[in-house]
Amino acid sequence: MAGVTTFFSRKLIDGKHLSKFSKSVRLLLHDGKVASRSMSTDLDLSGIYPPIPTPFKANEDVDWHSLKSNLDKWSAVPFKGYVVQGSNGEYVSLSTEEKIDMVQFVAENIESNKTILVGSGCEGTKETIELTNKMAKKGAHAALVVTPAFFKNRMNSAAMINHYTQVADASSIPVILYNVPSNTGFEFPVDAIIKLSEHPNIIGFKDSGGNITNIGHIISETRERGFQVLAGGASFLMASMNLGAVGGICALANILGQECCDLATLCKEGRLDEARELQLKLIAPNQAVTRKYNVPALKYAMDLCGYYGGPSRSPLGPLNELEMKDVKNCFKEYC
Repeated sequence: MAGVTTFFSRKLIDGKHLSKFSKSVRLLLHDGKVASRSMSTDLDLSGIYPPIPTPFKANEDVDWHSLKSNLDKWSAVPFKGYVVQGSNGEYVSLSTEEKIDMVQFVAENIESNKTILVGSGCEGTKETIELTNKMAKKGAHAALVVTPAFFKNRMNSAAMINHYTQVADASSIPVILYNVPSNTGFEFPVDAIIKLSEHPNIIGFKDSGGNITNIGHIISETRERGFQVLAGGASFLMASMNLGAVGGICALANILGQECCDLATLCKEGRLDEARELQLKLIAPNQAVTRKYNVPALKYAMDLCGYYGGPSRSPLGPLNELEMKDVKNCFKEYC
């Protein structure tokens, strides 16, 4: 990451970003031993987070200067924080070193009061634990851990409970469960989510599937424990928040950040008529950059609207002309 270290300015204490919510928790591990550690299990997740894309140059190297430019522009939006190395960050196409560098770079270039959620999920439990703790040392406040899915016919409730319990036991930061069946081909079992919500270091759940029945059921079964649910898409942000979700991680927020934050505020204030109108307006642009055309469309729309999107890393290719026309039409009111 040559030439980038001059951007790193936020100070880390003993290699860790210390949250004001930290407290000591004692956990009974699988081997019967009791471990004490400092964990931010009281971390308030409420608010809107953009899952930031990884900007690339034409040669597919990470474009750190464009990332800095985007972060500077996003700083004008009242986000609760940022998701680094989520699905929209093309994390599956980055090396471990690049993932960790991304976390450090973002931590060094945003306001100190912003929450950093990091995508640290790997196919293996051991690898997930290692990456989570490495990212924690670079400034992450909580880990957003996607379901392993390569052996999807064996990823049942028992496997999920075992995997996430091991990760949460060993993680130095809180864990957020992450369901994204459109990418994994696997739906996180609801019974496993409810069971895992009892773990003191598992503080929340991001759902990108958009099944409102499941979201409502999870909220109803876990809210008394303080378990926090985040909508994983702007198209169902209002519906989720009306059921008790605390906010959202929305791809659309990378482009229409203020609108996503406004929608969350309207929902919290009970201004439902205004919220409904705004929600309906956001559905078409959101669908364009998520389910219809995915990350290449998100990056194209960012280019249209004054951010740096740039190319995706292969094998993801650019949009064709008809797709670009459709995306441009969806954002004509905004960009």
